[in-house]
Amino acid sequence: MAIDSTTLTAAAAWALAIGTVALLWWQVRVAQHLNSANAVLTLRERYDSAAYRRRRKALAQRLLDGRHDDITNLEVAAFFELVGSLTHSRVLNRELVWEAFGTWISGYYLALRSPVDVIGRARTALKDPLIMHQFEWLFGLVQQIDRKKMGAGVNIDEVNREEVASLLRREAELDLE
Repeated sequence: MAIDSTTLTAAAAWALAIGTVALLWWQVRVAQHLNSANAVLTLRERYDSAAYRRRRKALAQRLLDGRHDDITNLEVAAFFELVGSLTHSRVLNRELVWEAFGTWISGYYLALRSPVDVIGRARTALKDPLIMHQFEWLFGLVQQIDRKKMGAGVNIDEVNREEVASLLRREAELDLE
């Protein structure tokens, strides 16, 4: 059985086309990962900026003092709403977001939901059940990754309680310089 030059040329062309598509796919994936990493780093710089440190400190102090009615500025939650939206739409890599913000996401979400449901109050007051829904989704994602990383034997609720208290104390003591 002889293979003619036309068949060989066609097979080579297909192999080249498939190889090119595979290479382009790989380059797009690498570019997506790099863009996601750069975006997470930029968001982290913004979160660590003096302006956000002041917001975080003020919110943590109010939460620790039990001044839940005094919380009118939800910029920290709005920041995580944005991060949640970008992560949910897969602009940001989920693992990178978890690494960069996981503790803050869990801590602030839980502190804004208990003992007083500040987010629920905002939803009711503004008659909008979607307020902070991406932050809520992001919290669920972080909890899912936490469970996976920590293993089945860890009581995630106990870890969360300890994490919230510790986070709020650290945030309330932030250096604003």
